[in-house]
Amino acid sequence: MREKIKQYKETTFGYANQLRDVRVAGLLVFAIIVLMISWSGVKTIDTNYKLQKQISKLEQENQVQQLTNKNLQLQNQYLNTNQYLELAARQSFGLAAPGETELIVPQEIALAHTVELPNAEQALAAKTKAKQPLYQRNFQAWMDFFLHRQNTQD
Repeated sequence: MREKIKQYKETTFGYANQLRDVRVAGLLVFAIIVLMISWSGVKTIDTNYKLQKQISKLEQENQVQQLTNKNLQLQNQYLNTNQYLELAARQSFGLAAPGETELIVPQEIALAHTVELPNAEQALAAKTKAKQPLYQRNFQAWMDFFLHRQNTQD
């Protein structure tokens, strides 16, 4: 029984004695310092990454603004040309160049001879239907039939 108690004391208090050893304490301090340095490095890398993202975003915004400014400069140059002034005079004041005759067509007659263009949604739907395989188009046609939808493909 005495040996069991002695063995229990050695195992239980052995860990406490190991912590009192200078080598073990030094290893623990070293491990803590390594972890702190590693954590500091990770935080620095994370901060640099976030700052790089901000810089990239601001550079892109700057490029967009430069392109917008360039576009406005070109538009201003066009508005100062004789060609634009002539077109504006024709539209606003009904003026014509020397030797030209102006024909005034009533709106009803002009609209009667126009062709209606499909809107963007219909054009996109037609384009996607053209890309679909035959079995998908066939299935869609049956679904349109059973659900009483208007058939838009002709």
